[in-house]
Amino acid sequence: MTNPAAPTALLAAVERYFETMFDSDVDRFDRVFAPTAQLHGLRDQKLRVLTAAAYRDLLAANPSPQSKGAQRQQEILLVDVASPSQAVVKVRVRIDLILYLDYLCFHLIDGEWMVTAKSFHIEP
Repeated sequence: MTNPAAPTALLAAVERYFETMFDSDVDRFDRVFAPTAQLHGLRDQKLRVLTAAAYRDLLAANPSPQSKGAQRQQEILLVDVASPSQAVVKVRVRIDLILYLDYLCFHLIDGEWMVTAKSFHIEP
């Protein structure tokens, strides 16, 4: 459910995230993730931790879901605007064959909503 009080710019940032996860555009990546962002999640029952730079390299090195004709699935499940400069957004997004449940921490940095942390869960 989308919070009606969520700033339009925040929702546009979430849309940039969805687009980047689908087409792996690394130029747009720099408008989605803060350079200091970290990503955490369990994969094969082991904690996986990535820096923004490592995640960017991973996206750049692999074919995008779009280029493989993968199904696109995305939805915003929750928007929690904690302050004028901080928010958490819970999303479900399919990346290729994997369905993720992501918690995205956003901060307003130099007038732009950026992901500063991502916690991901792979749904069965």
